[in-house]
Amino acid sequence: MIDTHCHLDASRFDPDRDSVVTRAWAAGLHGILIPAVGPQTWEPLLELPRRDARIQVGLGIHPQFLPDLRPEDDGAHLERLDALLAQGGAVAVGECGLDGPTLPGASLERQLAVLRGHLALARKHGLPVLMHCHRLHPAMMELLKAEAWPEAGILMHSYSGGAELARFYIQKGCHFSFAGPVTWAEARKPLDALRVIPADRLVAETDSPDQAPTPFRGQRSEPGYLPHILAGMAQVLGEPVEVLAQRTTENARRLFREAFPSPSR
Repeated sequence: MIDTHCHLDASRFDPDRDSVVTRAWAAGLHGILIPAVGPQTWEPLLELPRRDARIQVGLGIHPQFLPDLRPEDDGAHLERLDALLAQGGAVAVGECGLDGPTLPGASLERQLAVLRGHLALARKHGLPVLMHCHRLHPAMMELLKAEAWPEAGILMHSYSGGAELARFYIQKGCHFSFAGPVTWAEARKPLDALRVIPADRLVAETDSPDQAPTPFRGQRSEPGYLPHILAGMAQVLGEPVEVLAQRTTENARRLFREAFPSPSR
């Protein structure tokens, strides 16, 4: 199993980060992908894969963190991101995307401009994009219709839209990742979407420390909870969880260009 989206660098893991990682490996994980949320985390994150190849990273600016950055510095941050990606060590661009409908200090115009910069870097460096989209899918769809497509693909992280919306992203070649909400009793739209997504476009994540699955809902999530999410996905799809775990692992390794070590047989 590979957790394709886990904010293991978040402060909520400071008290017991090593134990969290130990529990993840004990739960059967073979990989964890940590997406950056802002420029201050880029260099520290790049150190992690050098210590353990089972931990890989993406570099980007999360739209929710744009208000913490001066708009006049957006270009400089993207230039620095370009330089770091050129050095290697990151397997994806992101987390980046759109968040709305209103985000004080980060207008939609600014969010779109920064996202276009991320997409350009993904095309330049041949990397997939870890895409966040919350309540701005119409704007995202218009952007993706107009933009040249990153050949390495886009992963719609923690997908929560319905089946019809998923069909658009499927046509654009997107991959999809699902998190804890697929196990929640009131989940409807993501389950409908899960049923229409091609088998080779599907991966799994925890989005730790957020969106913990049942039975841990309301608590801090962690990568070791990924088996619960895969079990929820497998139940919807009507297939053995072991089969889905193997397929999503293979899909993740392929999407991220075999950066994660092969699971030992």
